[in-house]
Amino acid sequence: MKKKALALVLSVLLALSAFMLVGCGEPAASSGSGSSGGGTEPVAATGPSYETIKVGFVHISDPSDMGYTYNHDLGTQQMQANLGLSADQIISKYNVPEGAECDTALRELVDAGCNIIFATSFGFEDYVKEIAAEYPEVQFCHATGFQAASSGLPNFHNYFASIYEGRYLAGIAAGLKTESNQLGYVAAFPFAEVISGYTAFYLGAKSVNPEVTMDIMYTNSWNDPTVESQVAKALIDRGCDVISQHSDSTAPATTAEENGRWQVGYNNDMISAAPNASLISARIDWSIYLTEAVSALVEGTEIPVDWCKGIADNVVYLSPLNTPIAADGTQAAIDEAAAAIKDGSLKVFAGPLVGSGVDFDNNPVSIDIPAGEYYKEQEEASAPSWNYIITGCTVIE
Repeated sequence: MKKKALALVLSVLLALSAFMLVGCGEPAASSGSGSSGGGTEPVAATGPSYETIKVGFVHISDPSDMGYTYNHDLGTQQMQANLGLSADQIISKYNVPEGAECDTALRELVDAGCNIIFATSFGFEDYVKEIAAEYPEVQFCHATGFQAASSGLPNFHNYFASIYEGRYLAGIAAGLKTESNQLGYVAAFPFAEVISGYTAFYLGAKSVNPEVTMDIMYTNSWNDPTVESQVAKALIDRGCDVISQHSDSTAPATTAEENGRWQVGYNNDMISAAPNASLISARIDWSIYLTEAVSALVEGTEIPVDWCKGIADNVVYLSPLNTPIAADGTQAAIDEAAAAIKDGSLKVFAGPLVGSGVDFDNNPVSIDIPAGEYYKEQEEASAPSWNYIITGCTVIE
């Protein structure tokens, strides 16, 4: 009887040992993208390493735009250097329209083995959301969008920067430089991202020049050098002597120079394109987010649902001031305002401030911020939400 009991115990121990070898030994071979089974294993346990990770990008233009995509691509290069990735670990899809072509590009990146994919234009978001739901083992990060938080998808993330802070500071250069007290703004689309930016630019100009006004014209394109040049010329013909932009090319800068006017840029130091016109540019260092997101995937830490940083974290910055053509005192005024933004004593959208516009469902809306209060732009979500036209700004149809 004792022998039977001992045999039974040994049988149980052998079975348990076999179970332990299967359940706790080396995991089954897996791709760097992990499992789609929805388990609770940390990402680092089954995810890619720095040596194996593949990173994909979908861009609306290409680096030759010398603007938005150029600047984002600089961030990619710096992220690659920061993390020691090889060139073949980065796959970029350029010149992808904001349509069904985005769906195709995203699927091609998934098929190519990308573990994390960054889509960098506003109109890509619906496609990113749809593909993220289909491929839960891949992380998807979308710039400028707003749907990640409400999607319920753990692999879908939004990111942007508080570029309005840089716009405000760049507006100071314009407000001090203008002689006509009439600024012009080449704007891509009537979206909150664009309206927030040009409102901040105007408020910066007005902070040093209370008499200044601004005309805005839309190009209805992110990157169309011909139309951007035409719009810049139309604004100059209206009397605007400093032109700024939320558009992707250097055309507003070169058009300003050709017409003996001045310009404030975006995404790139445009002095080389227009040395006698370009005063300064507001820029984003995308490498900071890209490095954080890719590192998080490898290290098994959380990628934020919404990520947004600004001047205080050096994510938003200004290109060097073109001192020979800038107004006296410009750098000192910018430095003073930047310090106030960093310590929180200056809020860009501070009251009293009144504006009107349309909401995201195209319904008329208005806002009235009293003195002592401010609009909390990008404090609760990464996407800009200021969508109001204020006194002093005129949209030219």
